[in-house]
Amino acid sequence: MATAVESALREALAGPAPGAAALGAVRDALAAAGGAAALGPRERERLGALLRSLAAAAAAGPEEPAGPWRSCFGEAPPGLALSALLGALGEPRGAAPRPGAGLRALLEELERLVRGRLPAVLCELCQQRGAAELRTDLLGAVVALPERLSNGLQGRHPAIFFPQNYFPLLAAAIVEALHEVAASLRGGSDCSVSFLSHVLGKVCVRGRQKEILSVLVPRLADLTKSDCIWQRICWRLVECVPDRCMEAVVLGFVQRAPGADVLSRLLGNLVVKNKHAQFVVTQKFLLLQYGYTTAVLQNLLGYLSLDSLRRALLIKVLQELLEMWSSSSAVKHSPPEQQEYISKAILICLSHLKDSEIESCRQELLTSMMEGVKYHLDSSLPQIRRLGMIVAESISSKINTDGPVLKFQYEEDDEARELKSLLVQAPSFCVPSVPDDSRKEKADAALPSASESNGKSHTAAAHVVSDEESDTELDSDDDLTPYDMSEDKELKTKAPVYIRDCIEVLTGSEDVDKWEATVKALESLVRKNPAATREVSVELAKILLHLEEKTCIEGFAELRQRAQVAVLTVDPIPVAQYLTSQFYSLNYSLRQRMDILDVLVLAARELSCPKVHGKTKHVEKPCVQLLPASDSSKDWRRIVDERIKSKTRRFAKGPSQVQVASGPNEFSSVAGHFFFPLLQNFDRPLSTFDLLGEDHFVLGRLVHTLAVLMYLAVNTMAVTAMGKALMEFVWALRFHTDSYVRQGLLSCISSMLLSVPAEHLLTNMTEELLETQSWLGDVVEKDPDGDCRRLALQNLLLMENLKKKLNKTVPS
Repeated sequence: MATAVESALREALAGPAPGAAALGAVRDALAAAGGAAALGPRERERLGALLRSLAAAAAAGPEEPAGPWRSCFGEAPPGLALSALLGALGEPRGAAPRPGAGLRALLEELERLVRGRLPAVLCELCQQRGAAELRTDLLGAVVALPERLSNGLQGRHPAIFFPQNYFPLLAAAIVEALHEVAASLRGGSDCSVSFLSHVLGKVCVRGRQKEILSVLVPRLADLTKSDCIWQRICWRLVECVPDRCMEAVVLGFVQRAPGADVLSRLLGNLVVKNKHAQFVVTQKFLLLQYGYTTAVLQNLLGYLSLDSLRRALLIKVLQELLEMWSSSSAVKHSPPEQQEYISKAILICLSHLKDSEIESCRQELLTSMMEGVKYHLDSSLPQIRRLGMIVAESISSKINTDGPVLKFQYEEDDEARELKSLLVQAPSFCVPSVPDDSRKEKADAALPSASESNGKSHTAAAHVVSDEESDTELDSDDDLTPYDMSEDKELKTKAPVYIRDCIEVLTGSEDVDKWEATVKALESLVRKNPAATREVSVELAKILLHLEEKTCIEGFAELRQRAQVAVLTVDPIPVAQYLTSQFYSLNYSLRQRMDILDVLVLAARELSCPKVHGKTKHVEKPCVQLLPASDSSKDWRRIVDERIKSKTRRFAKGPSQVQVASGPNEFSSVAGHFFFPLLQNFDRPLSTFDLLGEDHFVLGRLVHTLAVLMYLAVNTMAVTAMGKALMEFVWALRFHTDSYVRQGLLSCISSMLLSVPAEHLLTNMTEELLETQSWLGDVVEKDPDGDCRRLALQNLLLMENLKKKLNKTVPS
């Protein structure tokens, strides 16, 4: 029979194009031989050549070839047919097929094969049929079929071959092929899933995880629920994935598995058997990447906790996460998003640990907690400090179940509650039977009724006893008459009315009520008496800087700050000189130094604001005294405006414009006194103050203060000198390790670009601007902090806009 098939194929291939009679002879010979499955290697090779010639003839001609050529493709081995069709349609090296009836026929045949015989292609290759070269070609063809057709036909192919439609079909074909594998294993036959693993790996590594795994994972999860053969097949399917594709496949399974128990059924002990998968799961997904959701972390770490062989990896992962969390370098240089990701992973690991495992690594947990919380609390970013507090509290609650635990004060928002919820492990996947639950609920429902009845009887008895006792006690007090206190009034201490009296009360008075009244009234008193304030302004600023709270006054810090701002705005130069000199002096706390910076910013903002503040400033009356107006001319301006409005023709009326309050910029003449002294001694460490060392949080506040002062100094005489000095300050600190400081430095650049005139920038700071532009480009590409990258990009855009503005003003 094989000889008859070979002779029929030889005759069909002898001419330039096989005719209908030759094709009929080939079909008859195949049917007599028992079908395509009975062909030997030589016959398969000749049949493949025949199919390729038929496909090439159909693709090259405008008309569909005559004869039963479609039946030859339908009866041939599916792998050979697919290879021949794709070779004619999507071969990049060949000429593009001509549009016509032949091309449409080829596409119809390919669509029919994909819809109906794609599982047969996969099954044929799973059973080790076909040459190795053909297997390799078919692997590339199955995986890259949409791309090859799109390149060859320039988008003129049916919608079924679009990626979003083709890969779900491929996933369904893989499931059907796996059904055949399961049937072969149950029948005692050997079968391999290596080809399916290679198909799955290549599809995932090409970025089509969503399309294929959204179909494959739910089907496999359902099939592996209670069938151990399917579990073994699924484990083998993932284990045979090539190492270069392992990351994409595992990530797809982790992201789309509905829970850790399902993921454990699908992957088995993959991380124990495959070193590459172990590296991906325990290192890459947790320590080197941080863009995955909380659900992915829960699936991943829950998977490690569900088997005794994998729990050792869970403890190892926790140790490595704690090592990174407690590293000062990681806290300083890692972006906040990664630190939040690490913190979530630590909390999830803690929720899966057993008491015996916690006891075995208690000392290590305690050491990591103490080191890590110190570095987190030293951070300038509030979110980093709060992450450290929450993780430290969680570790402390785990290792000290009976004793005292750490407790911090922070804002309880949705993010904090979400982090704390990760410490509570999800409910067990073993659901108890319904009858037991119903009986327990009935018993629980019966207990409160009994306890309530007992409680009511005890309460009634207690009321009887208490009423009797109260009656006997009231009998002896019936003769006493209460005082009438309805017209009593609370005595209020009168606040001082002179500035010097306020100084005496704040420095030496022991009367707490009078001291409290003075603190509350000081701001308004200073603004009402500017002349008297100027006489003692420096002394009053010194007292307020060192003032401590004697009683519990609501808003004491705000009252003191507002009084300081009032003193500074009334007498800016001497008070600013005093405050800036005290910022770098000895024996001041960090809180006092930051108070100085806050007062300087608030006062500068008030001085630079053009509107009139309250009742402290009044518009001066004109020099010429006007005669008193009569009753009829009181509203003269309104009358004039109405006359003008009635005699004016308007073709379009825009929105009414509100007159903006105007006034002199009082900050213009004093900006240098606020700004330059803060730049003088930042690099000189003191015994209690080191800006470039451990006090980097104050340095960050200083940098942000300078940025605000620079911005408020726009249109002042000293703005160019301030910008040049600020640029030198920024250049000295541009590589600071703290992200909060770097954000402030980039804000300084923004303020300088917005405040200093563009002409002065190019005249006085050309070289500095070029160097700054290069540095900003490095920040955009390499800085780990997202806010720093955003600010640097904003500065580059500002520079580009300044350049365009100057190009427009310069005449050509």
